[in-house]
Amino acid sequence: MPRFITYAQAILEAQDQLMSEDPGVFLIGLGVPTPTGVFGTTKNLVSKYGENRVLDIPASENALTGVAFGASILGLKPIFIHHRVDFAVLSLEPIVNQAAKWHYMYGQTMTAPIVIRMIIGRGWGQGPQHSQSLQAWFAHIPGLKVLMPTTAKDAKQLLIAAVKDASPVIILEHRWLYDLTGDVPEELIAGKIGKANIMVAGTDLTLVSNSIMSIECVKAASKLLEYGISAEVIDLATIKPLDKETIISSVQKTKNVIVVDNGHLDFGVSAEVISIISENLFSDLKRAPIRIGLPNIPTPTSRTLADTFYPDSDTILIKALELFGKNQDVVIKTSDENFKDVPNKDFKGPY
Repeated sequence: MPRFITYAQAILEAQDQLMSEDPGVFLIGLGVPTPTGVFGTTKNLVSKYGENRVLDIPASENALTGVAFGASILGLKPIFIHHRVDFAVLSLEPIVNQAAKWHYMYGQTMTAPIVIRMIIGRGWGQGPQHSQSLQAWFAHIPGLKVLMPTTAKDAKQLLIAAVKDASPVIILEHRWLYDLTGDVPEELIAGKIGKANIMVAGTDLTLVSNSIMSIECVKAASKLLEYGISAEVIDLATIKPLDKETIISSVQKTKNVIVVDNGHLDFGVSAEVISIISENLFSDLKRAPIRIGLPNIPTPTSRTLADTFYPDSDTILIKALELFGKNQDVVIKTSDENFKDVPNKDFKGPY
């Protein structure tokens, strides 16, 4: 029987089951034991497992990430949680110079199985220091695995896979996804790291995306049917390792591709995906690939500026119609309730 729970509940359930199964798994991060529980993803776990396994920290991200890394090389399995990926910038040294290189430096005899959950996403003027998407940074570093689950099922099963993996794993969660519901198995089942999802099947165009933008691609694919274009939506789910086979197979079929990323265009994930497509399918493409993402400027704070900064399903729709030479007018939402920096009405916050 299907069982529908939210993305946040799926993460909470995964951590609860992992902690129940393995006493070496523990949670650590600023505000992790608080009543709100990091958007509900750690709620009430401290009452079940105690303060020794659900640890609050001072605002000293670099030092405490180092502590968690040290615990991982001693055989424990920490899940470190940053309320914003922006805060994790303060802890790059232990992530990049230590955890990512540990397996290699010791001749593959030692591991650092640390999982670091980082929250991304915009909303209500979060601006340049609280709403970045830095997946391309982490994917560039050898030794790190980088996950961006979009569905509630992947939120649970990829987290389970990450904790059971011997490598350091970065998980980037868009906060607008936490109230998204999906069919999630109750059992402790690990997902497959490095496997993309085909969210919508199609024959004319491949839309490759990740995280919240995969949801926007699904919306765009539905609209494109009205214009006679059948779009296939591939949700990467894993940024590194990248599922090259699924991407190539889809584009080989459709011969047209648009890559949509939640991060900046310059030197980003979309550039890597299009490089792979060009190297393998250059002569098969009917039209030049298109990239959609954030412009090469810091994130603006005001609603008006943010509304032109973030792409959405309408952006994807317009670019797809241009790709196919269809110039029909597309109605763009402009009412206050549809500002791109204002969360869906179902978003519960707290911020």
